[in-house]
Amino acid sequence: MLLNYDPPKDPYLDILHIDNDLIVLNKPSGLLTVPGKDPAHRDSLEKRVQTVYPTATIVHRLDMATSGILIMALNKATHRDLSRQFQERLTQKRYIARIFGRLPTSSGQVDLPLICDWPNRPKQKVDHEVGKPSQTFWQVLETESEVTRVALTPITGRSHQLRVHMLSLDTPILGDRLYAHEKAKSMATRLQLHAEMLQVTHPITEKEMRFFSPCPF
Repeated sequence: MLLNYDPPKDPYLDILHIDNDLIVLNKPSGLLTVPGKDPAHRDSLEKRVQTVYPTATIVHRLDMATSGILIMALNKATHRDLSRQFQERLTQKRYIARIFGRLPTSSGQVDLPLICDWPNRPKQKVDHEVGKPSQTFWQVLETESEVTRVALTPITGRSHQLRVHMLSLDTPILGDRLYAHEKAKSMATRLQLHAEMLQVTHPITEKEMRFFSPCPF
C-alpha cells in the first residue's frame, strides 16, 4: 500500500524521443509507471502520456522508486514488436546504483532465482526451488568510504531483480525502503537506482536506437 503518494509534477513529462511509432521518457523517482487500484494512485507515467498521446501503451515497467528511461508504443504493431524484443532479451539495459559497502571484485554476476514473497508482497525473495531464473551483471564504477557506485546490467527482467540481487551480496541499494537496513535507508532520500541506458531496434525502420538519461545522483 502506498502512503502519502505525492509524485513529482515538475517536469510533468520528460520526453527524450518521439516519432510516429514510439515515445521514450525519463521517469522520475516517486512516480508510478501504471496506475494503482486506489483512485488516489491514478497519477502515473502511463496516464500522463495518454492525456497527450491516447494510443500510448506500456511495454515494460520501472519500480515507482526507480528513475530513468522507459519506452512506450504508440500503435499495436510497435507494441507487439517491442514486447517481443523484451521477452526475447534483444534489448540492452544499463542501470546506475549506489550501494552500501564494498563488492569483493571489480565485476561479477549474480545468478539467483526470484519469486514473490507473498506474505510480504510486493517484496521478492530468492527461492532455489520454485524461483524464476534471474541474472544480473555488475561492475564497480567508483568507491567512497562506505558506498560503492556500480553499473548494473540485468539479463532477465524480474520484479525488484536489481534490488534483491544487490541485497544478496550484503550491499543493499541506498534509500531502498523495502530491502535496505536502517543505515543504508538513511543515507539517501530516494532509492539510488537509475535506468541510464536502453537500446532497442526500431520496429518499423529496423534501426538500432540507444537512449541515455544522465544519472541524477
